[in-house]
Amino acid sequence: MAVAGPPLQDLPSFPTLPKKRMPAGRPREWYESHNRRLKAMRLAIALLNSGVYRPEQAPNRKIRSTAARIGVHPPSATTCRMVRSLLHTDQTSPADHTERTGPARPRSTRR
Repeated sequence: MAVAGPPLQDLPSFPTLPKKRMPAGRPREWYESHNRRLKAMRLAIALLNSGVYRPEQAPNRKIRSTAARIGVHPPSATTCRMVRSLLHTDQTSPADHTERTGPARPRSTRR
C-alpha cells in the first residue's frame, strides 16, 4: 500500500482570467490535445510545488498520485510523458535561478 505524500501547501490565490469558450469547428483531435496539454501543465505545476523539479523524480506513479491529490482524473502514459517534458530543465538546480542581491553596478564607459 502506498503512503500518501505530504499535502500540497496552500498557495496564494491569484485572480484568474475569465474562462472563454473553446473555438468551434476544430477537429476532435485538436480539443483532445489541447485538454491534454492543460492537464499536463496543471500536473507539472503541482509537482513543482511539491518539490519535484526534474523529470527523473517524476515516474508515472508519482504523477498519478499527484493527480489524485489535486482532483484530476488519472493521466495516461502520454500525458505523463508530457508532464516530464515540461519538467525538463537545463541541468541547473532551482537555487541557481535566484536573483542577484543588491543593485547592479553600472559599467564605466571610460577606459
